Order: sequence, then structure tokens, then C-alpha cells
Amino acid sequence: MEQMKNYSESGLRIDRVVTSGVFALDGGEWEVDNNIWVIGNDSECMIIDAAHDARPIIDAVGDREVLGVLCSHAHNDHITVAPELAERLDTRVFLHPGDKMLWHETHPDFDPFQLKDGEIVHVAGTDLKVLNTPGHSPGSCSFYLPEAKVLFSGDTLFAGGPGATGRSFSDFDTIIASIEGTLLSLPGDTEVYTGHGDATSIGAEAPHLQEWKDRGY
Repeated sequence: MEQMKNYSESGLRIDRVVTSGVFALDGGEWEVDNNIWVIGNDSECMIIDAAHDARPIIDAVGDREVLGVLCSHAHNDHITVAPELAERLDTRVFLHPGDKMLWHETHPDFDPFQLKDGEIVHVAGTDLKVLNTPGHSPGSCSFYLPEAKVLFSGDTLFAGGPGATGRSFSDFDTIIASIEGTLLSLPGDTEVYTGHGDATSIGAEAPHLQEWKDRGY
């Protein structure tokens, strides 16, 4: 577990857990490392994504109350252990309904609660805003934490450009619209904590928008 940010006055902190496993879609399989984000204080927290292995996520939570597991989207590598976390941590799983068809490819017998675009989630005395950012998948969501100046972008925006759009239920023009119209409207000093790989910032990525449009990915 890596602590990304810590706010001594409010007790708010952001921890990153990295797990490894297989992403499977459209008959292909790829080995991937996933970032899981735990946002909270010493008494409560929220989890973003539930990739591959429950144990390190549970270890990062410790004895805190888990208010929910927020899924950035429903590709199998981001939701692998979501039902297990719900059971073992006595919490609920949330997903945008646009990804329900993908969810049921992995968990046909478990139904998550719904995330809504613009919804405000309260945790550890601060607000986390749900932003539906379709393109990588129809129900892809990013989560904006203004107090920390942090965006959790899932697989919508990475260091170097948009998430992949060459597979089922994805669309390049749609992800570009999500990034341009929603994410790049955030302050330039907003840190971007991604679903895979290294962090970046809105200010670092915004100047490259036209490059991404021109190259088509």
C-alpha cells in the first residue's frame, strides 16, 4: 500500500493498492496491474475499484468502516472481487447502469447499486463527485475530490492520453468528448489518479488533446 496524500488537519488520506491479474474481453486476455484507491480517515473509507485480489484491499482498509465500493467501470479486471468485498467488509457495491451488461459477464448473480452522474458521495467529512465519462465503456465514471484536488479517472484518462477504445462497447469520439467536455474543465493543478500506471495532472494532459484527436487513439 502506498499513501498518496495525507491531510493532517482533517485526517483525510488517499492510499493506493496495486494488484495484478488478467483482463479478459472479446476473447482476448492480457496481464495487467490495477490501481485500487482507498479514500478516507481513521474511521471510515470508500474504495474505488475491486481488482483481482481482495486480501491487499482488505489489509489497506484495516478496521475502518467501508461506506461503499465504487466501480469506475465494469471490465472484469476492475470488478473481480467486488462481491467478495461486499460480503467480507459488510458494504455495498456501486456501478453506473450503463455498464450493467459488462458487469453480468463477470458477476451474473450479483447486482450492484446504481451510481448516477453528478451524484455526491460523502466520506470522511468531504465530498466525492461522480462524473459519468463514457467512451472506454458506456458506464465509465470518474470521481472528483475537490478538497484534495484529485480526480480518479478509471480508464478514461491516463498519462499520455485516453483509455483504449478498440473493444466492445467503446468509442473513441465519445471518450474524447468526455475528456474534453468534463475532465479538462477541471483546474489544471488537479492530480489524476488512474486505473493503471502512474498519476498525471489535468494541466499536463490538456495541451495534448488535439494530438490525441489527430492520431485517433
